[in-house]
Order: sequence, then structure tokens, then C-alpha cells
Amino acid sequence: MSLPGDVGCRPATTIRVGRPGRALIRSACLLLLAGWVSTVGAAELPPAVSRALEQAGIPDRSVGIVVQAVDGVTPLLAHNARQPLNPASAMKLLTTYAGLELLGPAHTWRTEALAEAAARDGRLDGNLYLRGSGDPRLGLEQFWLLLRQIRLRGVGEIRGDVVLDRSAFAVAEHDPGAFDGQPLRPYNAGPDALLVNLASIRLTLQADPAQAAVRVIAETPSDGLRISNRLSLGREACGDWREQIRPTVSGQTIELAGSFPASCGEKALHLMPWTADAQVEGLFRALWNELGGSFSGRVRAGRTPATASVVAIQESPPLAEVVREINKYSNNVMARQLFLSLDGERPATAEGARRQVGSWLQAKGLKMPELVLDNGSGLSRSERISADSLAQLLRVAWQSPVMPEFVASLPLAGVDGTLRKRLNGSAAVGRAHLKTGYLEGVRAVAGYLLDQGGRRWIVVCLINDPKARLGKPVIDALLQWLAER
Repeated sequence: MSLPGDVGCRPATTIRVGRPGRALIRSACLLLLAGWVSTVGAAELPPAVSRALEQAGIPDRSVGIVVQAVDGVTPLLAHNARQPLNPASAMKLLTTYAGLELLGPAHTWRTEALAEAAARDGRLDGNLYLRGSGDPRLGLEQFWLLLRQIRLRGVGEIRGDVVLDRSAFAVAEHDPGAFDGQPLRPYNAGPDALLVNLASIRLTLQADPAQAAVRVIAETPSDGLRISNRLSLGREACGDWREQIRPTVSGQTIELAGSFPASCGEKALHLMPWTADAQVEGLFRALWNELGGSFSGRVRAGRTPATASVVAIQESPPLAEVVREINKYSNNVMARQLFLSLDGERPATAEGARRQVGSWLQAKGLKMPELVLDNGSGLSRSERISADSLAQLLRVAWQSPVMPEFVASLPLAGVDGTLRKRLNGSAAVGRAHLKTGYLEGVRAVAGYLLDQGGRRWIVVCLINDPKARLGKPVIDALLQWLAER
């Protein structure tokens, strides 16, 4: 019998024993194994991890760690395993796995265009209703395709209003600046049953050293959009270039001030400059005009009457593709959309989604008394889960029929997503499917790692500390230690 960490359990010389003797030796070995695991779990961290914690000035009480074989029941390493901690974006593991099981990998969302009467001679005399179902992936291209379908079905002129129906979700009024004081950052968008293009626009910034200027290109069309470009060309390193740009919004005008480093070349700047109604109106008017349509009414919020008939439908990609985008690129807005969609009732509520997740966990035998779910994305100061609960979730997910879709959605170390530039040159490259998490005061990682011996492990590391921003070497040391086993 061989124990973890190259601890052997065998006699120094070969001795033939009967069945009772073999049973005694086996019992002694199991006791030794239990004692070894208990010692590691209770006190010892790998030396490289301890050194990294010391160098970062992070006390080990601020860290929760679990390492366990996917087919094992006893952790190889457990440190503060049941301590409730903020997981940041690692909470998306719970939301996306629950989504795959409760909704199914083939689940799709439908965005519908409806009218109360058919168009005559290309003219729609009444209102056009756009009814959403919470599609996380209704991007610019998909919205254009929906409007194109309407045109192809004989609607050229809309004489009524365009009514935006968000009744599939019942959400409280959302303050985009409440989380971190950055209301123009797209990740701060609230959930919306008719979420179009993630409620954002894309601007491309191009450095032009020959003209000592910065060019701004509005990639996302919006009727009446004006760009006031006051950017100067900087000489500093590219670095965190977004922090050097100061955007302000006044009506349909976006002003960009500050400096854009010439060394950045070309970068995409995503902003959320308007309310949901105003954003959809600007996009609708611009695209409808491009498609050759005319529109003389208003764009407003409202409900679709029961007498309306479907004119066109735009269906989302299947959930299996959506969760890849959520986890690979840690998309908070899409995760919030999926979380609300877990509620089986309509209109969906956050409380209903929490109840649904709680019932699902209970049915799977997963007890998480410390779990605090806010919006399911991890972009929250209140969400809590323990390293042990995350590890058990990952263990059950590994045994689930949706395991292939779930694991494939996670960033692959050194290859793609949020881990594309992480762990390069280490033994973990191409061998670790991991979800990262980062907030002020939080660093996290959780997922699966295949060691050099061909054994797959569950690994969870949660750091909650004022110095958590310095915790990346701690997590990397843990992953390197495990990968080299």
C-alpha cells in the first residue's frame, strides 16, 4: 500500500502472514493514512505556499484551501476548509453548473417581435413589441438579425411605438455605480429581460504617432451618438490604460479626456453610457435606418398585449455555449442573466432563483450552511461559500452527465480565457481547467488539475484579506506544487 506524499506502508522484509495478519496490517496502514491526512489538513501547507503567503504578508487564517482527488473522499490538503469566504467570480461555478443541470445544455432563450395587426403594403399602423426572455447573448449581430427578419416579413414603416417588454424578470431598480463607483463600466449593468448588446457600446482607440493624436471609432451604432475626443497621446507604458481615460456622458455625447499611451496601439473601450431604454432606442433607430426602414414613433417600456401575434423570433445559442463565455471570460452580466433564469416562475426574481438553487443542492445531498447567494456572478460583497463546499460542488459536477460541458467552459491554464497569460512555463499549462476570481480584498481559484502522474485533482483556494491583491503567487505556488506531483 502506498500513501500520498511517498509515505510507504510496507514491512522492511518480506513476511508471509495469514488472513488475520494481513487484516491487522491493513488496519494499521489505514490508521497511518488517516493520521497523515489529518496532519496535513490541520496544519501543514506546502512550503512554497507558506513562503508565498509570508512574502505577501497574508496570514494563513485568511486563506481557505482544499485539494482532493476527483475520485477521492478524503482531501489531500484541507486548510480553513469550512470557513465562509467571499469567492468573487468563482461563484460562477455554482451558477453555471446549476444552469446546465436545471435548464439543460441545449436550453435557449427567445427574443420575440410581435404586433397586434399585420402590416399592409409594408406599413405597420400599430405598435411593434420587443419581448425578451432574459437572453444573456443578445448581441449587436443578433439584434440586427431580429430586425432584419422583421423587414423580410414585410414591415418597412412603423407608425406606432416600439414597446420594450421586460416583464419576464422582476428586478429592483439598479444603481450601476453602487458597487464600485464606476457606473460607466459594462460589468456593472443590472439584469434585464431584454438585455441588448450587454447594455454597452464599443469604441476603438487608435494611437496615431505620426499625427501625435488618438483616433476614436464608434464600432457600435447609436442614433445621434457624438464623440468629443479630448484624448492626448501619451509616452508611458501601456499598462492599465483604462485608468488613464476619463469618460463623461451628456445626453448623446460621450467625451473622452485623459491620455492614451502610444505603446497601446489599438484597444477596445467598452462603456455603458445610457439607461437601458435609451441604449436600445439608439441602437434600434440606427439599425432600422440602415435596413431601410422608417419609424416615426417613440421607444418606450411596456407590456405586450395578449392579442399580439409573433412577427419574428431570434433564438440564443444553446446554454452550453453561453456558459463557456460566462466562465472563460468571467462575464458578470451574463452570469446574472443566467442566475435569474434559474427561477422556474415568471416573472423571475432573485429570491426565486435562490430557492431553486437551494432545492437543487439539497436534492444532490450538498449541504452548504454557510452559503450566501446574492446575484450568482460573484460581483458582490456579500456572497459567501467555503472552500470545502466549492470542492464538494466540483466533485459532484465531475460525476454529472453535464460534466463535459461544464469542464470545457473553464479557462485552460496558459491557453485561453482569463488564464491565457497565467502560469506560462509551469507544469500546470494546458493541464488545469480553473475559474478565477478577483475583487478588492479577494483572490480565488477553483477547478480541476491533472498532475504529471495522470491523476486529476479538485483544487480550491480562496483568499480574503486586505493584501489579497498580492495573493497571485500564493495561488500559483499551490497549483505548481499540485501539478508537479
